[in-house]
Amino acid sequence: MLELYHSINSVCAQKVRIALNEKGQRAKDHIMTLRGDQHEPAYLKLNPSGVVPTLIHDGESIIESSLILYYIDEVFPEPSLMPKEPSQRHRVRMYNKLIDEYLHNSCMILTFATAFRPAFLKMAPEAWRAEVDKTPLRRRAEYKRSVIEHGLDSEFATEALEHHNKLLAWMAGSLKDGAYLAGESFSNADCAVIRYILRLELLKLGGMWERHPAIAEWWVRVRARPSVKAAIFDRMTEADWAPFRNLTPDPWPKVQTLLAAA
Repeated sequence: MLELYHSINSVCAQKVRIALNEKGQRAKDHIMTLRGDQHEPAYLKLNPSGVVPTLIHDGESIIESSLILYYIDEVFPEPSLMPKEPSQRHRVRMYNKLIDEYLHNSCMILTFATAFRPAFLKMAPEAWRAEVDKTPLRRRAEYKRSVIEHGLDSEFATEALEHHNKLLAWMAGSLKDGAYLAGESFSNADCAVIRYILRLELLKLGGMWERHPAIAEWWVRVRARPSVKAAIFDRMTEADWAPFRNLTPDPWPKVQTLLAAA
């Protein structure tokens, strides 16, 4: 039996849902609000980091989204989401390594600096700081405090954009070799990256890949997959879209300035 503790809008949860849909697997939903329920003792027993997703398989807790992708492919081997060619398998792991070490935090930084910041600024400073301080990972709490206070003027914003540019450069290079990020077949590399490209689009930062037409073509291709539609677009409600509607101010002009100065 599969159970999934997740949030509809979580980038990490969405890539796991894509993989499960590719495998034709259904998991019992445990929807998290991420408004404090991720810090409750019962959930921390399942996932000590207090993040989503957590996959429960036959009673065993499987955590860390990149590792969950590999786990799903091993437990449900067909259709495979890992290429047969060793160099392409290495490429899948490199994408996940980039995401885990740099890109995920960078995505969080850009999201909190733009889409999520207005809601926090409506709160009393002591209230939102108390909420941020519940974050188990001290460094992530520091990022959140900085971008809520300073937006894209935060010291962390430019570096976050640079990590996204690195991802885009990797993607452009990979897509010279095939239709997908690790060859001619859809793989865990695509599962992992899709949601970060969508997040840039939602933040009105799609201009970052204008110079890479192959990425635009890949994006059209992967977002049309039934697994992506079922895992993301069919699950998102108006409340999930709401933080990204009518971003004020539009972050793109500021981001262009930051990228030009980098």
